[in-house]
Amino acid sequence: MTATPDPGSPAARLRFGAAMRVKAGAEFAQAYKGGVRDDARWVVVYGRPNGLPHARLGLSISRKVGGAVVRNRLKRLLREAFRLRQHELAAGIDLIVVGRPHDFRPLGDYERVLVRASSRLAARLSPGTGSNPEPPQG
Repeated sequence: MTATPDPGSPAARLRFGAAMRVKAGAEFAQAYKGGVRDDARWVVVYGRPNGLPHARLGLSISRKVGGAVVRNRLKRLLREAFRLRQHELAAGIDLIVVGRPHDFRPLGDYERVLVRASSRLAARLSPGTGSNPEPPQG
């Protein structure tokens, strides 16, 4: 059994719980259809407003990226990058990350990609830019 971290510890502040995940297929579809897109070298990041005070992460890693071991490793790296940089990401948007085939990069590269994509997407989604999709209903 794992111990719960002290609420004041850095580990407690950098959790990646269920509230930080995009899980519903409809939310993925809305991001693909009505969100904005940012192409990075190793991933494509879609963003859409979520009406929450924090960012959420959704992952879509197809078999084109590789076998199960490769896909799961990429998902672990992306989740860890999100967890470590969650306080630097733009608040109030869902980040849907679609993996592309590539050789694995160091964790820091994925962290930088998420932070950069988050800020770019937030700028495009901000009011007054003309491309602000409606926040999700419900």
